[in-house]
Amino acid sequence: MTIEKYPQANFLQSPAYGNMNELLGCKVIQEDFDGKGFALMIVRDAKRGRYLEIPCGPLADWNDREALKMIFDKIAEVGKKEKCVFVRIRPQLLNTPENLKLLEGLGLKKSPMHLAAEHTVILDLTKPEEQLLAEMRRQTRYEVRRAEKLGIKVTSSNTEEIFKEFHKVQAETAKRQGFIPPSLKTLLAEREAFGEQIQIYCAETADGQPIAYGLIITSGEEGDYYEAASTDLNRKLPGAYALLWQVTRDLKKNGYRRFNLWGIAPAGQPHHRYAGVTTFKTGFSDEITEFVPAHDLVLSKIRYAADFAFETLRKKKRHL
Repeated sequence: MTIEKYPQANFLQSPAYGNMNELLGCKVIQEDFDGKGFALMIVRDAKRGRYLEIPCGPLADWNDREALKMIFDKIAEVGKKEKCVFVRIRPQLLNTPENLKLLEGLGLKKSPMHLAAEHTVILDLTKPEEQLLAEMRRQTRYEVRRAEKLGIKVTSSNTEEIFKEFHKVQAETAKRQGFIPPSLKTLLAEREAFGEQIQIYCAETADGQPIAYGLIITSGEEGDYYEAASTDLNRKLPGAYALLWQVTRDLKKNGYRRFNLWGIAPAGQPHHRYAGVTTFKTGFSDEITEFVPAHDLVLSKIRYAADFAFETLRKKKRHL
């Protein structure tokens, strides 16, 4: 079973993502539901209890209620077999009252935590470059053009050296911006698992000083701006703008249909930890995509109650 049948799929339901998690010591289960759906499931061993995670899945025809019931019955069986407290999913469904009601009807309840960029900006790469430029915010378009005038260069590679360089710069970025970056072990596992599907872009000054970095993963019809980092030069030079525009052009040239900028703050949450990047990303398009929030299929009610309380408190502390 391949995921090409599902055009909404991204790298989080790809075999490579499964391989990456296995390299990090997680148990991964890939299930084809009698040709009616697919799920890449990861067993997560958290201190508060074991759970089964299905990021950006399961993949299915969400209009086929009978198939959905079969799929979730089987997912529950897998979760119970793995002694999980709950199953956490965040499918590629838009956040509409109808879809929320659909998930509720399948026995799911809204999770206290988010999963996999529920709010994002997705660029439609089937549009001509001129239209993509025209749809940018005026200031964003200005910065893209200013980068060209300044001679800012954008290159990409996936050598082990660039991953180590990215890790070092991202650690410094994390200190400034207050987020927890992935470990070098995780980054190198991603590199090993995804191969040519993962690239690190770097924007540099005309004399070769690094300004901004972006880790891009491609799968199916989509490219994802999964991780980022920057040096102090990015505060005064439009390196990140040049980088995103170059990635957009490269993805379009290589036949990808959409570019997911991966994670912005929900509307009306100025203290959300993604608030700082939201203005930057929405400058490339004001069309925001909001997927359904993460939902949980509870397998052990008593143990889940404790998890729910813990995660609700953690979410508040982390400004998520």
